[in-house]
Amino acid sequence: MPQITVEGEKTFEAAAGTKLVLALEDNDIDILHRCGGQARCTTCRIEVVDGAVPPMSDAEREALEEPELIEKFRLSCQLRVENDLTIRVAKRSHIEQLGPGPRPQP
Repeated sequence: MPQITVEGEKTFEAAAGTKLVLALEDNDIDILHRCGGQARCTTCRIEVVDGAVPPMSDAEREALEEPELIEKFRLSCQLRVENDLTIRVAKRSHIEQLGPGPRPQP
């Protein structure tokens, strides 16, 4: 099983094919996902520090839209775990003082 390392927090295993946002949430990582995994709000964005990820989908590219976001971030609601990854979470619900949002569909 691939290992996901959240920089400065912890490392855990996730089943291949799992949406990254669900793997993070299921392992008690505080991450926003306000639109519930619809690639609309970009609150679930992460920075890939190390590891290979699949190409960006059109929906993800449209949601991020700004070149500086596209170059740096990916949407965890659109990424499926395939390989070991080291990431940084950009938006935290406790910092934004919001609930994480509706649980995305698998």
